[in-house]
Amino acid sequence: MSEETPGFEEKPDVPSDGTPEETEAAASADKAEGAAPAGDATDVALLARLDQARKALEERTADLQRLQAEYQNYRRRVERDRVTVKEIAVASLLTELLPVLDDIGRARDHGELVGGFKSVAESTETIVAKMGLQQFGKEGEPFDPTIHEALMHSYAPDVTETTCVAILQPGYRIGERTIRPARVAVAEPQPGAAPAKDDTQSSADEESGAPEEG
Repeated sequence: MSEETPGFEEKPDVPSDGTPEETEAAASADKAEGAAPAGDATDVALLARLDQARKALEERTADLQRLQAEYQNYRRRVERDRVTVKEIAVASLLTELLPVLDDIGRARDHGELVGGFKSVAESTETIVAKMGLQQFGKEGEPFDPTIHEALMHSYAPDVTETTCVAILQPGYRIGERTIRPARVAVAEPQPGAAPAKDDTQSSADEESGAPEEG
């Protein structure tokens, strides 16, 4: 029967080549090495979430840019339509006033534009001019079927091309839009008439002299 030696306590085994502090440090290092893979996995997950957020941001930015472009196009269409509607409304109104302007013109030609009627007529012409109405059509200008309407036709020896010789009713336009062509009388050169001789050519012929006969 063995007897325990009094006064001695059992202690945990300690490696023969290290102190207890070194043993504890080694255990801590083992734990840190075991936790390292978990930290790497967390970093990968965070990077994946960051990449996903970046892609979502790019998609939202592209959507916003597309919506902004569509809105700008919509604003331009609305503005263009607004201007077109305004021009049509103004042209419609001024077209209704053309007979009044014709009466004013005839009264002026006959010397009847006097008194209060003259004041009203001049105010009316000023208002329509501010709205963009322009009168056109003059005697002696070449006939242009896009802006002239020929109501009378004749021949004349003193014209070299179809020419407006009388303005029966002036034409009116708003900007580039013609709301009524000028109604005119036109004259054409006499049938079979020789074209006008060029002055430069005539002078050259006179300087060179006529060829001698014989």
